[in-house]
Amino acid sequence: MDEESQLFAELYGPLRRFAAVVGPIEADPDDLLQEAVARVLRRRRLTDLDEPGAYLRRTIVNLASNHRRSLANRRRALARLQTSAAPAEDTYPSDLNELLRLPPRERAVLYLSEVVGYRYAEIGGLLGCSEAAARKRAMRGRRRLYAQLAGEVADG
Repeated sequence: MDEESQLFAELYGPLRRFAAVVGPIEADPDDLLQEAVARVLRRRRLTDLDEPGAYLRRTIVNLASNHRRSLANRRRALARLQTSAAPAEDTYPSDLNELLRLPPRERAVLYLSEVVGYRYAEIGGLLGCSEAAARKRAMRGRRRLYAQLAGEVADG
């Protein structure tokens, strides 16, 4: 196994889990990861990067943001085309819906801090932002989740 293949094999599992958390539910994590790797490999080899994991994470977050915008545009267009006002069924009747409503960058920060256990300085380095920006995104994400969940409790 050459050095490039070995590096990819080491990065694959953690990056796939990251893509699953950050990406929209409609996007397959393997597709996001594959697209990120393909974009990187068009420019350079993985072994030529100083921090290939961090670079790929930033690329995955950017792709997830693009997918989210694209899906939102499609949903708006479909809503305009629908003639009936039938409510859509909730496919995930859990707190996962609220998490999936967060922007990918906020989800990424919350995942890296709460699940993986990174410090905000490390998260900033991985996502290409400052430590303060990572803290702010985490704070915004937690506030949004709290507001969404508190609204459900008040409604229910």
